[in-house]
Parts: sequence; structure tokens; C-alpha cells
Amino acid sequence: MTFDNNSLPDKRKMREAFERAAPNYDEAAVLQQEVGQRLLERFDYIRFQPRQILDVGSGTGQCLAGLNSLYPRAQITALDLAHGMLAEARRKQGWWKRRQGRFKFVCGDAEQLPLADKSVDLLFSNLALQWCGDLPQTFREFRRVLKPGGLLMFSTFGPDTLKELRACWSQVDGYTHVNDFTDMHNIGDMLLHSRFAEPVMDMEMLTLTYQHARQIMQELKAIGAHNVTLGRPRGLTGKDRIKQVIQAYEQFRHQGVLPVTYEVVYGHAWVAEETLSASTTRVALTDIGKP
Repeated sequence: MTFDNNSLPDKRKMREAFERAAPNYDEAAVLQQEVGQRLLERFDYIRFQPRQILDVGSGTGQCLAGLNSLYPRAQITALDLAHGMLAEARRKQGWWKRRQGRFKFVCGDAEQLPLADKSVDLLFSNLALQWCGDLPQTFREFRRVLKPGGLLMFSTFGPDTLKELRACWSQVDGYTHVNDFTDMHNIGDMLLHSRFAEPVMDMEMLTLTYQHARQIMQELKAIGAHNVTLGRPRGLTGKDRIKQVIQAYEQFRHQGVLPVTYEVVYGHAWVAEETLSASTTRVALTDIGKP
């Protein structure tokens, strides 16, 4: 599988964008909260009692309370690339929970996790994988830190996400203005190649509506999700081009509102329990004592 370098995220710009967005992130991240809740509900069908939980791309900690409610005895580590996001997440937990030591906050990269091998029972990630430039490497890291019998539970965005905005920009210039998103089936293949067991993938389409295209762009910027790809245009995007995009978006207006499509991909997979090595000799009970 090959990747278009122009569509890969620029991590420096991405970190800066999320640092700026952190103080007001929750006000605009309505979709992220909804998807996070739906992801947490999937644990209702899984019998599992983790002791060590890692929330990768935890942002402002929107899912920490839910994880804490599901697994009140587990220690939870929130990991994010942006210090500002972690500061907001830490503030939400309150001094008493922090004093109990059940929550840890780590600034780090999902593609190079600063954790020991086989140290996590559950790795949870809500709408963060789309910011990883090298998904196979990310999954290898997830596999490395998960214990045998551990569970990976995640959500991310699929290729039809922001398809209206992408179509509008394509009419204006040839630059990359919208991040690319990986197909659900490719993600499943990556999980298998990373030696995850029993991967389960599914998706749903969610649509948000707005009165004006400028609101769409402002909200994406408010959550740090505006264009941070390597192929983005350098310098400021001219007012004329933005005006052209706003005009082009009118072709999608239906019943008085403008739609924004999100293809939400859900997945989970297990780390197989360790088995005996090939050099181990198995002896049946009935053979013990025989010459």
C-alpha cells in the first residue's frame, strides 16, 4: 500500500493547531463526543476487566469519565500529542481523583508510544487514528504495548468524510485542503498484518447540517481539524478562493441547510494469548511413565 505524501499530516502543524484549539475544544467537538459515547457503548457486549487502560489521542478527556465508570478499578493513562489538550483533561478530573493516582497524563505520539512492552490491557482511541501518518506503524506500536489477551477498541474516519468540502475545493485549486482518510477494509488488513486477532470492523454515516459554509470551516478550525497536510497551500488562503468554495458548497444545500458527511469507522481486535513455543514438547497424561 502506498501513501500520497501530500495528504500526510504535518505533525508540527497538527500539534500547534490542537494547542490553540484546546481551551474551547469541547464547545465545538459535538461529533467527537457523540462518537465517543457510541464507542463506549460497545463495551456493553464485551466481557472484559482491564487493569491498565491507555486512551490514545485522549484530547480534552471526553471519554475518561466513561472509561472510569465502566472500569472503576482500572488505572487510566491519557495520552495526547498536545500539552494543551492534556491540561484540559487533567483539569476535568479534579484534585481528588488525581490524588488517588488513578489517572495519568502523558504527552506522546501514537506512532512512538512512550510505554513499555506488554503494559496495557485495553487500548482505547476515539477519532485519533486519522491523524497518524503511518497507520501500520501505529498498529505495530499498539500491538507492542498491549498484553496477551489485551483489547484494542477504536474509532476513526473513513474516505467519505468531508466529501462535500473536498469536492468544493477541487473546483477551486489543485492543493490538498482536506485530510485523506483510510478505507475500513484497509484498516482491517493492517490489523491482521500487525498480528492482531479477530478484527471486527463496521461503519456508519453521520451528517451534520449548517446554515452557512463559513460555519463549517470555523468549526473545523475550532477543534484543530482544519487542513494540516503536507500538501496544503503555503501562505494564507486568499479571500477570493474561500468565497469560491462557499459558493460551490451551495450545490449541496437541501431543505435550507448544508450537509457535512462523516464516515465513522469502528473497530476492535484482540492480542492473542501467548502459546507454548515450537521447542516445547507436549506429553499426554496417558504416556507418562511409558518407556
